[in-house]
Amino acid sequence: MFEHLREDLASVRERDPAARSTWEVLTCYPGIHALILHRFAHAAWRRRFFWLGRFISHVGRFLTGIEIHPAAVIGRRVFIDHGMGVVIGETAVVGDDSTIYQGVTLGGTSLYRGVKRHPTLGRGVVVGAGAKVLGGFEVGDGARIGSNAVVIKPVPAGATAVGNPAHILDPGHKPDSGSSHPEERDGFSAYGVTRNMDDPLARAVHGLLEHAADTDRRFNLFVERLAQTGIHLGSAAEPKDDFDADELSKMVD
Repeated sequence: MFEHLREDLASVRERDPAARSTWEVLTCYPGIHALILHRFAHAAWRRRFFWLGRFISHVGRFLTGIEIHPAAVIGRRVFIDHGMGVVIGETAVVGDDSTIYQGVTLGGTSLYRGVKRHPTLGRGVVVGAGAKVLGGFEVGDGARIGSNAVVIKPVPAGATAVGNPAHILDPGHKPDSGSSHPEERDGFSAYGVTRNMDDPLARAVHGLLEHAADTDRRFNLFVERLAQTGIHLGSAAEPKDDFDADELSKMVD
């Protein structure tokens, strides 16, 4: 118990630049208080003292604003930052060294008892503020869930998921060892989204715009070559409207 508490305190000081001292973390961080109470509630639940486990969980929710079902499995060195509005369901599993921000829901989509209804987070997962992870699937080790994302399907290890419904940004993303930002260099992203990582939908639109601009350039070159050989297409070759790929690209950014 005390070993886990020491690890929790150390992990908070390591990951939160606002933490000035261990005493401050112990006395003023609701995420720490919620984890302490959850360990008592979980121990009672495992010993089949179901009412006691739920009551301790209820007290923890009242004191911290963080609701963790006593049956949920929480790993070591988990950091619940700010924490208000966090909900972790009955069959949820949170892996070691994970970070959860305020307003996160690890919820279920099934109404049947005895089945895996809530997500399993791997090691070192970061779930950004307001994100909803719904269903009995897995989020791989080191994955990141962007703020306000709604995740309804598995996330590969090391990937970043954003949007509603969430889509994967980069399944093979690796930490930037040359970055000047420690959180990016070490692979930790405060709110689940790293800089310089483009939305795949935006990349697709940019690709289409570039292709359209290149096709337009080739067509104009073709018309010019025909005109040089004495073949004039007349009004048929004139563009019907102005196509400005750069302007459209700015709208997507």
